[in-house]
Amino acid sequence: MSGPKRAATRPLSPHLQVWRFHATMVASITHRLTGTALYFGTFLIAAWLIALATSPEAYAVIDGLIASIFGKIVLYLWAVAVLFHFANGIRHLLWDGPGIGFTPKLASQVSMFNFVFAIVGAAALMYAATSL
Repeated sequence: MSGPKRAATRPLSPHLQVWRFHATMVASITHRLTGTALYFGTFLIAAWLIALATSPEAYAVIDGLIASIFGKIVLYLWAVAVLFHFANGIRHLLWDGPGIGFTPKLASQVSMFNFVFAIVGAAALMYAATSL
């Protein structure tokens, strides 16, 4: 194999021991995790739609699962993932487009806002859905 040879001592990327945890780092990791969670949450929506189209009995099974405590927790966490991924996606658009929000203080504040927005927003959605 031809090509440039790398020194064995040269690191390929910074290690976690080099970095100090901060809000933007946690937000970046959480953004990736919520994106993955939303991918798998799509299967739950598909199962609900298939049950809805299949029969009243199949829908009753899915509805019973959603109405359970476990189902409500999954729905809440899915709503948190949707809202966080949405808010953090807007933050990335502002970073990539006009370049707004790169100062460390503002980036940390926006990251913390995204967490609060997702948790409180999901709670508000769950409250609104149960009060209908």
